[in-house]
Amino acid sequence: MDHIGWVGMASMIKDELKKRGPFDSVEQEATLAILRTSDLLENRLARLLREHGLTMSQYNVLRILRGEAKPLPCLEVASRMIQVAPAITRVVDQLQGLKLIDKTQSKQDRRVFLIEINGDGKRRLKKIDQPLLDLHANLLSGVPKKELKMLVKALDLVRMGAVP
Repeated sequence: MDHIGWVGMASMIKDELKKRGPFDSVEQEATLAILRTSDLLENRLARLLREHGLTMSQYNVLRILRGEAKPLPCLEVASRMIQVAPAITRVVDQLQGLKLIDKTQSKQDRRVFLIEINGDGKRRLKKIDQPLLDLHANLLSGVPKKELKMLVKALDLVRMGAVP
């Protein structure tokens, strides 16, 4: 699709959802468009990660650990995740089973477990880095950079308003 001043364009979400009547509000239309878009993007990202033997949550944990470059408590990792992971222990156990992270008990507080990415985990991420960047570029190639920056700011406002 060429860029034709998208602000004046009719929304496609109504057709995609085969909705007969108008939306109850522009907020409802925007919410459904965000949810539909999120689902489509997440499915494409999940497919790529599956090719590398990871789930979205596992990948997210590895990225957090690689970025921090030091052991972190499991709950700290959980608080930084893109998607809420109520079962962080299960994700950590899966990554440990895949031998992509190391888990140790804290010497200061024996109730706390520290996790860190290991060499195998770093190598797995390295294989994913470029294909994932390419996928991001491909998925958003139809949107000019200026509009992407506006979208990021608009979504920041949405998240700020959604925090309880």
